[in-house]
Amino acid sequence: MSLSPRDQDEDQAKKRGDFERNEPEAANLIGKDKGHQREDQEKEDLPRHIAIIMDGNGRWAQKRGLPRIVGHRAGVKAAREIVQACGQWGIEVLTLYTFSMENWRRPKSETSALMLLFEEFIQREIGGLMSNDVQLRTVGRMEGLPASTQRQMREAIAHTRENKGLILNLALNYGGRTEIVDATKSILLAVENGRMSREDLNEESFGRFLYTASLPDPDLLIRTGGEMRISNFLLYQLAYAELWITPTFWPDFTPRDLSKAISAYQQRERRFGMTGEQCRRVKPKKEVIASSRSVPGVSKRGHDAP
Repeated sequence: MSLSPRDQDEDQAKKRGDFERNEPEAANLIGKDKGHQREDQEKEDLPRHIAIIMDGNGRWAQKRGLPRIVGHRAGVKAAREIVQACGQWGIEVLTLYTFSMENWRRPKSETSALMLLFEEFIQREIGGLMSNDVQLRTVGRMEGLPASTQRQMREAIAHTRENKGLILNLALNYGGRTEIVDATKSILLAVENGRMSREDLNEESFGRFLYTASLPDPDLLIRTGGEMRISNFLLYQLAYAELWITPTFWPDFTPRDLSKAISAYQQRERRFGMTGEQCRRVKPKKEVIASSRSVPGVSKRGHDAP
């Protein structure tokens, strides 16, 4: 019996032994899927912030003899389903690695098509974002995107700003190293202008200058496509994130796959430098999501307002 393209991908990765080692079945731990609904979900143990590296669109298309852009379009459909599932399951923040600064190295035809696809996504999905109470944000150097893409993104961000459900955070024209450099420049400017002193600088105050200043750090990082790296994504914020990597290409990634990742996350002991015994006695305090924690007058490239 021949295997489907997805099964072939997973079979090859299993032979390499490089993914999902001994992960329990999601349905046995956090309930059964009913569409995007879940039963018996342990909300206290849900990750507040899930970050996803959506890898494999191009390879998904190539395996089927299709143009790469077809894979990207299929990836948009997968993203829609994951956004819906996260909203329904009570996830607070979903950050999707949508377009990296390094992606500009790809052929011009592909990057131009991706920009048009982003604009198309906003036009088609804004109604769904509103009806599902999803608030749209972006992180990255938005000023490096085409003017039409910037305009549509800013309009969508403003339109959804008052929504109180899931925060959908798109990393667009984003690079983790660049984010740290931008934060450092902003800190130097703040010190120079007398808004803070060198003595004020610590891990907490540094975080206020990151693009993600108003968001909690990711609890769970998911990467599709089987690659074993984080690709310059949220380098500062991922310090204590749990990692879950699957060979499944992004267009084939479903809410059930997401459920498996959450299940694995719920079975892990997050120690944050403590012993297991200490962790079982004391749970780390949860951060409150703020609208902004940036220092007044200091520019940052996390966009939750026009």
